[in-house]
Amino acid sequence: MPPALPASPRVVVLAGGLSHERDVSIRSGRRVADALRTAGVDVSVHDVDADLVPVLTEARPDLVWPLLHGASGEDGAVRDVLELLGLRSVGTGPRASRIAWSKPIAKTSVTRAGLATPEFVTLPQSLFRELGAGRILDAVVDKLGLPLVVKPAQGGSALGVTLVRTAEDLPRAMVACFAYSDTALIERAVEGTELAVSVVELDGEPVALPPVEIVTDGPYDYDARYNPGRTEYFAPARLSPEVTERATQAALVAHQTLGLNHLSRTDLIIDADGTPWFLEVNVAPGMTETSLFPQAAEAGGYELPALYRRVVEGALTDD
Repeated sequence: MPPALPASPRVVVLAGGLSHERDVSIRSGRRVADALRTAGVDVSVHDVDADLVPVLTEARPDLVWPLLHGASGEDGAVRDVLELLGLRSVGTGPRASRIAWSKPIAKTSVTRAGLATPEFVTLPQSLFRELGAGRILDAVVDKLGLPLVVKPAQGGSALGVTLVRTAEDLPRAMVACFAYSDTALIERAVEGTELAVSVVELDGEPVALPPVEIVTDGPYDYDARYNPGRTEYFAPARLSPEVTERATQAALVAHQTLGLNHLSRTDLIIDADGTPWFLEVNVAPGMTETSLFPQAAEAGGYELPALYRRVVEGALTDD
């Protein structure tokens, strides 16, 4: 029999941290905390700092909801600590988080499950120092063609991501990427409709929310994601029912194949033939006023306070 749920669960939302995405995390944490309070949850927000372990040890909350973006928040490290403290948490466990956090590993895993993903190579910065950049980058262009997308092998919020249309622009893109990660993922760019498909587990079953279509006047970079005005969103996406079904099924396959838990967001490109191409998955989707998960939930007819409380209740009753 599942444990009885407290009438007003005590939840600690973790927001902040020291990654490049600290500000986004703080905004996400505040919005989720406000929604949970509206739904009758006893919630507090705490940064990830030297006081965190003593606070959690003394408070012993019913649940911890990490809304941390970037390293440590999404690579499983903080979740390892929560497990060591014997605390329940919202989201994917540490081992599956590490797999999803590594874009090359995640892409390889979902390809084995039948999803399409753009052809790619993964190159560490150290290799360029040892072998020289010029010939390696020439080989990349010869193999993958143009245009290309260069991105950190781990990371989020499009930090360090560049769309490369000419070979001359590739070295500059590599420098931008290595500012955020020691390893670059270089993949063939797929032209098409950019989508985000969020998944939330309700009553123990993963449910795909309506896809959100992303239209920008330029690259969908950090500024376009979090500052209103540069990006237009369509929720639900302007897709045929058949293509919508393919996109939502792709997100569900990614969620289940990678062993994700409670909620996730899968980023896709839909090509001219209606094929969804897997780009990456996020185990801690942003929850800011311009983030994709809340937009998808509202497009699906969910009120955010009630939905987030259902997420909390589901996490509290997990075996």
